[in-house]
Amino acid sequence: MDVVKNLRRLQERIVAAAMRAGRNPGEIKLVAVTKTVPVEKIKEALDCGVNRLGENRVQEFLNKYQQLPPGVEWHFIGHLQTNKVNKIIGKVHLIHSLDRWELAEELHQAAIKRGQVAKVLVQVNVAGEKSKYGLAPSETVDFVASAAGLAGLSVEGLMTIAPWSANPEEVRPVFRQLKDIARKVEDRAPGSKMDYLSMGMSGDWEVAVEEGANILRIGTAVFGERDV
Repeated sequence: MDVVKNLRRLQERIVAAAMRAGRNPGEIKLVAVTKTVPVEKIKEALDCGVNRLGENRVQEFLNKYQQLPPGVEWHFIGHLQTNKVNKIIGKVHLIHSLDRWELAEELHQAAIKRGQVAKVLVQVNVAGEKSKYGLAPSETVDFVASAAGLAGLSVEGLMTIAPWSANPEEVRPVFRQLKDIARKVEDRAPGSKMDYLSMGMSGDWEVAVEEGANILRIGTAVFGERDV
Protein backbone atom coordinates (compact mmCIF):
# COMPACT_ATOMS: atom_id res chain seq x y z
CA MET A 1 0.00 0.00 0.00
CA ASP A 2 1.07 3.56 -0.67
CA VAL A 3 2.08 5.21 2.60
CA VAL A 4 2.01 8.69 1.07
CA LYS A 5 -1.58 8.29 -0.19
CA ASN A 6 -2.66 6.62 3.03
CA LEU A 7 -1.34 9.48 5.12
CA ARG A 8 -2.88 12.14 2.92
CA ARG A 9 -6.26 10.43 3.10
CA LEU A 10 -5.95 9.86 6.86
CA GLN A 11 -4.98 13.44 7.61
CA GLU A 12 -7.93 14.71 5.57
CA ARG A 13 -10.25 12.44 7.54
CA ILE A 14 -8.79 13.57 10.87
CA VAL A 15 -9.49 17.18 9.95
CA ALA A 16 -13.04 16.29 8.90
CA ALA A 17 -13.72 14.30 12.08
CA ALA A 18 -12.41 17.12 14.26
CA MET A 19 -14.54 19.67 12.45
CA ARG A 20 -17.63 17.50 12.88
CA ALA A 21 -16.98 17.46 16.60
CA GLY A 22 -16.36 21.20 16.74
CA ARG A 23 -12.72 20.66 17.63
CA ASN A 24 -9.44 22.14 16.46
CA PRO A 25 -7.72 19.54 14.23
CA GLY A 26 -4.36 20.87 15.33
CA GLU A 27 -4.84 19.52 18.84
CA ILE A 28 -5.07 15.90 17.65
CA LYS A 29 -1.76 14.02 17.55
CA LEU A 30 -1.20 11.08 15.24
CA VAL A 31 1.08 8.31 16.52
CA ALA A 32 1.95 6.01 13.63
CA VAL A 33 2.14 2.49 15.03
CA THR A 34 5.14 0.71 13.56
CA LYS A 35 4.73 -2.81 15.01
CA THR A 36 6.29 -5.25 12.46
CA VAL A 37 6.68 -2.43 9.90
CA PRO A 38 10.06 -2.45 8.08
CA VAL A 39 12.36 0.51 8.63
CA GLU A 40 12.23 1.43 4.93
CA LYS A 41 8.46 1.85 5.06
CA ILE A 42 8.67 3.83 8.29
CA LYS A 43 11.10 6.21 6.58
CA GLU A 44 8.43 6.88 3.94
CA ALA A 45 6.12 8.10 6.70
CA LEU A 46 8.87 10.24 8.20
CA ASP A 47 9.48 11.79 4.79
CA CYS A 48 5.79 12.77 4.75
CA GLY A 49 6.17 14.71 7.98
CA VAL A 50 5.09 12.07 10.48
CA ASN A 51 7.26 12.44 13.58
CA ARG A 52 5.50 10.39 16.28
CA LEU A 53 6.01 6.64 16.17
CA GLY A 54 4.53 4.06 18.50
CA GLU A 55 5.99 0.65 19.34
CA ASN A 56 4.54 -2.25 21.32
CA ARG A 57 7.62 -4.34 22.01
CA VAL A 58 10.81 -3.24 23.71
CA GLN A 59 13.28 -5.17 21.52
CA GLU A 60 11.62 -4.07 18.30
CA PHE A 61 11.63 -0.49 19.56
CA LEU A 62 15.34 -0.65 20.41
CA ASN A 63 16.21 -1.99 16.96
CA LYS A 64 14.29 0.78 15.21
CA TYR A 65 15.48 3.44 17.63
CA GLN A 66 19.04 2.72 16.50
CA GLN A 67 18.18 2.80 12.79
CA LEU A 68 15.93 5.86 12.59
CA PRO A 69 16.80 9.57 12.98
CA PRO A 70 17.33 10.97 16.49
CA GLY A 71 14.55 13.54 16.09
CA VAL A 72 11.73 10.97 16.16
CA GLU A 73 9.24 11.31 19.02
CA TRP A 74 8.84 7.74 20.25
CA HIS A 75 5.78 6.50 22.14
CA PHE A 76 5.76 3.14 23.88
CA ILE A 77 2.22 1.80 23.65
CA GLY A 78 2.48 -1.89 24.59
CA HIS A 79 2.46 -3.78 27.87
CA LEU A 80 5.71 -2.98 29.67
CA GLN A 81 7.48 -5.51 31.87
CA THR A 82 9.31 -4.05 34.87
CA ASN A 83 12.57 -5.71 33.86
CA LYS A 84 12.50 -3.81 30.55
CA VAL A 85 12.00 -0.35 32.04
CA ASN A 86 15.67 0.61 32.11
CA LYS A 87 15.99 -0.16 28.40
CA ILE A 88 13.51 2.53 27.33
CA ILE A 89 13.76 5.27 29.98
CA GLY A 90 15.20 8.39 28.39
CA LYS A 91 14.52 7.08 24.88
CA VAL A 92 10.73 7.40 24.68
CA HIS A 93 8.74 10.61 24.87
CA LEU A 94 5.61 9.07 26.39
CA ILE A 95 4.69 5.68 27.86
CA HIS A 96 1.00 4.96 27.24
CA SER A 97 0.69 1.79 29.28
CA LEU A 98 1.16 2.39 33.01
CA ASP A 99 -1.20 -0.28 34.30
CA ARG A 100 -0.05 -1.30 37.80
CA TRP A 101 1.66 0.11 40.88
CA GLU A 102 4.75 -2.09 40.58
CA LEU A 103 5.44 -0.53 37.18
CA ALA A 104 4.85 3.00 38.52
CA GLU A 105 7.50 2.48 41.18
CA GLU A 106 9.97 0.96 38.72
CA LEU A 107 9.52 3.82 36.25
CA HIS A 108 9.87 6.37 39.06
CA GLN A 109 13.09 4.82 40.37
CA ALA A 110 14.64 4.42 36.93
CA ALA A 111 13.87 8.02 36.01
CA ILE A 112 15.18 9.41 39.30
CA LYS A 113 18.48 7.56 38.84
CA ARG A 114 18.91 9.37 35.52
CA GLY A 115 17.80 12.74 36.81
CA GLN A 116 14.76 12.57 34.55
CA VAL A 117 10.97 12.48 34.75
CA ALA A 118 9.10 9.74 32.88
CA LYS A 119 5.97 10.97 31.11
CA VAL A 120 3.20 8.39 31.29
CA LEU A 121 -0.44 7.74 30.57
CA VAL A 122 -2.43 5.48 32.87
CA GLN A 123 -4.02 2.59 30.98
CA VAL A 124 -7.66 1.95 31.89
CA ASN A 125 -9.46 -1.25 30.91
CA VAL A 126 -12.77 0.52 30.45
CA ALA A 127 -14.56 -2.46 28.91
CA GLY A 128 -13.25 -4.90 31.51
CA GLU A 129 -11.86 -7.31 28.92
CA LYS A 130 -9.89 -10.15 30.49
CA SER A 131 -7.58 -10.24 27.47
CA LYS A 132 -6.43 -6.64 28.00
CA TYR A 133 -4.30 -4.91 30.61
CA GLY A 134 -5.27 -1.79 32.50
CA LEU A 135 -6.85 -0.54 35.69
CA ALA A 136 -10.53 -0.89 36.41
CA PRO A 137 -12.34 2.45 36.06
CA SER A 138 -13.15 2.42 39.80
CA GLU A 139 -9.42 2.22 40.66
CA THR A 140 -8.22 4.96 38.37
CA VAL A 141 -8.73 8.15 40.38
CA ASP A 142 -6.90 6.87 43.47
CA PHE A 143 -4.15 5.32 41.36
CA VAL A 144 -3.48 8.55 39.47
CA ALA A 145 -3.48 10.55 42.69
CA SER A 146 -0.85 8.21 44.17
CA ALA A 147 1.24 8.05 41.00
CA ALA A 148 1.26 11.83 40.74
CA GLY A 149 3.06 11.86 44.09
CA LEU A 150 6.09 10.05 42.63
CA ALA A 151 8.75 12.58 41.70
CA GLY A 152 10.04 10.49 38.81
CA LEU A 153 6.66 10.34 37.08
CA SER A 154 4.54 12.87 35.27
CA VAL A 155 1.05 11.51 34.66
CA GLU A 156 -0.10 13.24 31.48
CA GLY A 157 -3.49 11.57 30.93
CA LEU A 158 -5.23 8.27 30.25
CA MET A 159 -5.19 5.54 27.61
CA THR A 160 -7.63 2.80 26.69
CA ILE A 161 -8.03 0.11 24.05
CA ALA A 162 -11.62 -0.44 22.98
CA PRO A 163 -12.93 -3.91 22.15
CA TRP A 164 -12.78 -4.78 18.48
CA SER A 165 -16.04 -4.20 16.65
CA ALA A 166 -17.03 -4.07 13.01
CA ASN A 167 -19.28 -1.18 14.00
CA PRO A 168 -17.31 1.63 15.69
CA GLU A 169 -20.53 3.06 17.15
CA GLU A 170 -20.64 0.07 19.47
CA VAL A 171 -17.48 1.22 21.24
CA ARG A 172 -18.42 4.88 21.52
CA PRO A 173 -19.44 4.37 25.18
CA VAL A 174 -15.91 3.15 25.97
CA PHE A 175 -14.36 6.39 24.73
CA ARG A 176 -17.04 8.48 26.41
CA GLN A 177 -16.39 6.74 29.71
CA LEU A 178 -12.64 7.37 29.53
CA LYS A 179 -13.37 11.06 29.05
CA ASP A 180 -15.66 10.96 32.10
CA ILE A 181 -12.94 9.24 34.16
CA ALA A 182 -10.47 11.97 33.16
CA ARG A 183 -12.91 14.60 34.43
CA LYS A 184 -13.23 12.75 37.74
CA VAL A 185 -9.45 12.62 38.06
CA GLU A 186 -9.21 16.36 37.50
CA ASP A 187 -11.89 16.98 40.13
CA ARG A 188 -10.66 14.55 42.78
CA ALA A 189 -6.90 14.39 42.29
CA PRO A 190 -5.65 17.98 42.41
CA GLY A 191 -2.36 18.49 40.62
CA SER A 192 -2.92 15.61 38.23
CA LYS A 193 -2.67 16.55 34.57
CA MET A 194 -5.20 15.07 32.19
CA ASP A 195 -3.78 16.67 29.06
CA TYR A 196 -4.07 13.59 26.87
CA LEU A 197 -6.62 10.94 26.04
CA SER A 198 -4.94 8.23 23.97
CA MET A 199 -7.79 6.30 22.41
CA GLY A 200 -8.73 5.26 18.93
CA MET A 201 -7.00 2.98 16.44
CA SER A 202 -7.41 2.27 12.73
CA GLY A 203 -10.92 0.85 13.01
CA ASP A 204 -12.52 3.25 15.48
CA TRP A 205 -10.51 6.46 15.66
CA GLU A 206 -13.17 8.73 14.14
CA VAL A 207 -15.59 7.92 16.96
CA ALA A 208 -12.74 8.43 19.43
CA VAL A 209 -12.08 11.92 18.04
CA GLU A 210 -15.75 12.76 18.43
CA GLU A 211 -15.52 11.70 22.07
CA GLY A 212 -12.41 13.71 22.93
CA ALA A 213 -9.33 11.72 21.87
CA ASN A 214 -6.27 13.85 21.21
CA ILE A 215 -3.76 11.03 20.64
CA LEU A 216 -4.61 8.46 17.96
CA ARG A 217 -2.61 5.23 17.70
CA ILE A 218 -2.94 4.24 14.05
CA GLY A 219 -1.00 1.58 12.18
CA THR A 220 -3.01 -0.23 9.52
CA ALA A 221 -4.53 2.93 8.05
CA VAL A 222 -0.98 4.26 7.57
CA PHE A 223 1.09 1.21 6.65
CA GLY A 224 -1.55 -1.27 5.50
CA GLU A 225 -2.20 -4.77 6.79
CA ARG A 226 0.82 -6.49 8.28
CA ASP A 227 1.84 -9.54 10.24
CA VAL A 228 1.18 -9.36 13.97
